[in-house]
Amino acid sequence: MRPSQLTTLVDGLLHEETQVTDRGLDLTANEVLRVETPGRVDFGGDELDDPNVSAHEKVWRNEDDDYQWWHLSAGQYLVEYNESIAADRPLRVQTREAVRRMGAFHPTLEVTDLGRIPLSVAPGGIRIKENARVSTVLPPEEGTE
Repeated sequence: MRPSQLTTLVDGLLHEETQVTDRGLDLTANEVLRVETPGRVDFGGDELDDPNVSAHEKVWRNEDDDYQWWHLSAGQYLVEYNESIAADRPLRVQTREAVRRMGAFHPTLEVTDLGRIPLSVAPGGIRIKENARVSTVLPPEEGTE
């Protein structure tokens, strides 16, 4: 599968021409959340409980900007995307290289649908603009389609 064919599995693209790259398809940040109180996980699954989360505040960098920025200090966050995935086979989602170079990353995941993904931020922090491309969906490897 070529990267451009991923558009059949991903809905909600903001700008296909920018999001489809030679490597894959970039996903964009819609919201960054903070975990306020813990969730619960048990052995049997009947006591699963989601954490309470709140939207991280955003700030204007320039008053002429159309979008605001998240100023994230070191720690763990949850990212929600503008896009959604509806695939019948798992797709690999990795941290976009530009984000990794800034000292932030999330685990590489194999997903058939896209939910919140945990984001780790290094001690120096990071600034992320609304709708920034933060993750990349990779096409399935040859022979796994």
